[in-house]
Amino acid sequence: MSKAGERTASTTSADSVDSKSVSATTSPSGSVSEAPKKSSKKSKKNAESMTKVYNSVLNSVFGAERELAQAEIDELQEAFREFDYDQDGYLNYKDVAECMRTMGYMPTEMELLEIVQQIKMRMGGLMDFEDFTELMAPRLMGETVDMLGLKELKSAFVQFDLDGDGKINQEELKEALKTLLGEKLKKGELEEMLKELDINADGNIDFEEFVMMLSIH
Repeated sequence: MSKAGERTASTTSADSVDSKSVSATTSPSGSVSEAPKKSSKKSKKNAESMTKVYNSVLNSVFGAERELAQAEIDELQEAFREFDYDQDGYLNYKDVAECMRTMGYMPTEMELLEIVQQIKMRMGGLMDFEDFTELMAPRLMGETVDMLGLKELKSAFVQFDLDGDGKINQEELKEALKTLLGEKLKKGELEEMLKELDINADGNIDFEEFVMMLSIH
């Protein structure tokens, strides 16, 4: 056989081996192809699970059904005291409209009429702080839905940073998520979340990392 023939036979043999290798890798039933598929499926499931957690956290912290943050309660108390002229713990129905305007809310005449009637009928013309909070809370929460301002972000961070040291450790993350979500994370989800958020790998989540998490999701 000529050298050219030998080269042709050698090349054909190599092509045959390569073809088998490729076939084994791409075969639907081959063990080589199953590993990446399983890995991809698991990664997708983890990603979906974490997205659900993040969305729940965002709704709890910034959604319309969330609880008022301490900073928002303080804002309401300050406005309430300013218009509680005799400091008896009550607002006169006549002052409620002006108080709302001072806080930046511009109720319509129809809204004011409804509010005044409610105060007169249910509260004898006076409104205490609890009733004032009940009136203003939906407006405050509606104002911050889908907003990630610095004030809202700091208020949210405080809900996680239980000891106030400026960092969220794993135990604080676990407790905060349990409170916000009303349930414990599944095994491995907490570790996965901390690992994803802890960019500098110091075992904690600082404010910058927390802001990044909320901004991305």
